[in-house]
Amino acid sequence: MPDYVPHHKAMVLWSGVFEVLGGIGIMIPFSKTFSAIGLILLLIAVFPANIDMFRKAYKNRGFTLFTLATLIRLPIQFWLMYWVFAAAELRT
Repeated sequence: MPDYVPHHKAMVLWSGVFEVLGGIGIMIPFSKTFSAIGLILLLIAVFPANIDMFRKAYKNRGFTLFTLATLIRLPIQFWLMYWVFAAAELRT
């Protein structure tokens, strides 16, 4: 979690709650579009935290397996955004 974000534990908790709610919402036809947009925005919002996690891991540990995993996680975020987009059938 970047240092400039206040209340780290609460932010992690609430982002997890919204991930679960978005996952449930994407399975319900009337809330699918709204939930998908929310999940995509959430993935965009947590991206800086993922970059920060990689930076801190590389700085503290060097290039380890954990650091590699945090690096690989970055492009996966874009794949997840597309997956949510496709699952919600937002393409016309």
